[in-house]
Amino acid sequence: MNESMILLAILAVPLVAGALSFAARKRQAMEAINLGGFGVVFVLAIALVAAVLRRGSVSALNGFLYADSLSALVVLLTALVALICSVYAVGYFRDDERNNVFEEDLLGDVTISKLRKYYALTPLFVFSMMLVALADNLGVMWVAVEATTLTSVFLVTFYGRATSLEAAWKYAIIGGVGLSMALLGTILTYYSARHVLGSETSGLNWSVLVTHAWQFDKTTMKLAFILILLGYGTKAGIAPMHTWKPDAYSEAPVPAAAILSSATLNCALYGLVRFYILASRCLEPSYPGALLMLFGVLSMGISVPFVLIQRNFRRLLAYHTIDHAGIMVTALGVGGPLGALGLTLHMTFHTVAKSLLFLCAGTVYQHFRTDLFRKIKSGVIRLLPFAGAVFLMATLAIVGTPPFSLFQSEFVILQAAFAAGHYTYAVLFVLFGVAIFAGAVIHVGGLVLGPADPGPAARLYPWRDSAVFVSAAILVVMGFWLPGPVFELIRNAAGIVSGGS
Repeated sequence: MNESMILLAILAVPLVAGALSFAARKRQAMEAINLGGFGVVFVLAIALVAAVLRRGSVSALNGFLYADSLSALVVLLTALVALICSVYAVGYFRDDERNNVFEEDLLGDVTISKLRKYYALTPLFVFSMMLVALADNLGVMWVAVEATTLTSVFLVTFYGRATSLEAAWKYAIIGGVGLSMALLGTILTYYSARHVLGSETSGLNWSVLVTHAWQFDKTTMKLAFILILLGYGTKAGIAPMHTWKPDAYSEAPVPAAAILSSATLNCALYGLVRFYILASRCLEPSYPGALLMLFGVLSMGISVPFVLIQRNFRRLLAYHTIDHAGIMVTALGVGGPLGALGLTLHMTFHTVAKSLLFLCAGTVYQHFRTDLFRKIKSGVIRLLPFAGAVFLMATLAIVGTPPFSLFQSEFVILQAAFAAGHYTYAVLFVLFGVAIFAGAVIHVGGLVLGPADPGPAARLYPWRDSAVFVSAAILVVMGFWLPGPVFELIRNAAGIVSGGS
């Protein structure tokens, strides 16, 4: 299969899987379609990585689709999370069905209807994220980001509770306002380049814009980047546009929340990075960098009190995602080769660790039928030894405890900040990081290592547990070793972020 066919297939397979799942009439058929579809997408993502490492970039449809190392990294991470969550979803929804979560179900019709909603929308959700990474046209990329909101907002309403509808409404409204600003920023970017590109039909193609960015109108580009930062920053959940996240993450089905917290965050950051590169070449990196560091550290700081006083472990993970969005935005703002490398490393490591945390949280929630710390009287590790141990391990990893991989990426970001002379931001980075560490470890440590009170007996769920095991194994291995091609991809992606070829 040639490179252009790989790009087309990465987009076509999720669309076909979504259509087949919608037409399916049995739960087993929907599960098989999603598992098979996401398995194929993951293989195609690996093939895309190989092609990009070999050729530098690939394109299809006369440049409409385009992939460089940064695109390929986002595609690979999205495919990995989608595949792991599709495996987990099999056990997760079977457990929901076993525990009569779909209370109105009498003959199986309602259950099948709800499952069809998840299994048909999730491939469309993944398709939208893939299009974000592969669309060369910035307008099409905006449409794809909007499509991720439209598909995922219905996943947030999956259980049909009043709180689910409220969370989806908040997500749709705040996300819509944010993406409206991103659209205006995209239009202004084109306006700033119009005198350079003239009437070229490729005027919104990033690969064309980036070669002329130094000639853009600087005043217009300043305003455009502010709007892009607010717009795609809303989708990424950076403060103060973060308020939709805790509600959406705690109400969505756990597999969907895991995708939202990792792969969707990557797509929002990807859009922000593409415009950052244009703004840096037009205005010098200091202008976008100062704004990014301000919003990044603000996001870290705002998440601290909510982590420290949190009573709900799924909302705790949501605020922790806001913190990590701030870390990655700060790394982008610090800039330079070292800051860019810290960003791409952290994006990779966070994707694995955060999705694993949500899967562990889902296992605990389904066992105890609550996500409130105070209602779980027994230590999780005493009733769920495997899930409890992995939950604690993933928490230690996500807060940057050595030897786990996120310690490495955060250290690189901190080193870059000191090297660039951003001492105030570096100190705040450390202080907020320590506070987040304390809050997360105290809460999750108490949950996992609590007293040996009686509780519901543990059951074995092979699908669910296998997804957790694979994610945990990847997390542990990444702390000590990254495959050569993966590290080369990460390094090449960092080169694109920092302005290299």
